[in-house]
Amino acid sequence: MIRALVIDDEMPARSELCFLLEDFNDVKVVGEADNVRDAVALIKQVPTDVVFLDINMPGVSGVQLAEGLKTHPSPPAIVFVTAYTQYAVKAFELSALDYLVKPVETKRLAQALGKVRQRIKTDQVANAAAARTEPPTTNRLMVDRAGKKQFLAVPDVLFAMAKDDYTYLFTAEDRFISSTSLAKIEAQLMDQGFFRAHRRYLINLHKVDTLESQPGGTQTLTLVGNDEVIPVSRRRAASLKTALRNL
Repeated sequence: MIRALVIDDEMPARSELCFLLEDFNDVKVVGEADNVRDAVALIKQVPTDVVFLDINMPGVSGVQLAEGLKTHPSPPAIVFVTAYTQYAVKAFELSALDYLVKPVETKRLAQALGKVRQRIKTDQVANAAAARTEPPTTNRLMVDRAGKKQFLAVPDVLFAMAKDDYTYLFTAEDRFISSTSLAKIEAQLMDQGFFRAHRRYLINLHKVDTLESQPGGTQTLTLVGNDEVIPVSRRRAASLKTALRNL
């Protein structure tokens, strides 16, 4: 079943597209929104395969929403639905799956849904292959990048940070997103020189650059190749010093 969101500030346009989608037995409209803020909330709450997205909307545009979804760990496919043809180039620069011009014709909608089905199938094959090839010894972590799964070498990770419902992993050059909790990543890496310095931070002990005392008896640290100042939990401070000495 293809799970679809319909985002358009004009109610008649949303109703017409939902009506057309009802003719496809494998499509279910799981939500509608008339603005980008509500659309973002829906995408966070409801598993979604494709977003049918208008471009010209009050406030934040559909293009801006598509740009923001690039950092989503598993971004849905984007099919722009608009009355204007001049945005087509920009749409495909944003890796939109298709671009439909209003009024939407059933034939063109069917073609767009065919592309959605192919993407879902491709993602399923890629995810299954990644699960089969993940090594028994965890020297790589699976992360999300622009909707695709890839492996990140553990020694390249400076630190991991928990934020909202995701874990962000930082290297010297880049940032990656994982849907795996920080606690699970800690369990995977606890024997590879990583240390839980704070409830939100897991650090690579081999990359520690500075460890400084702060007023009030707290401590902070920095890592080689990164400017982030990482807090050290009071109850973990003594264990951290021991772990650094035993490297």
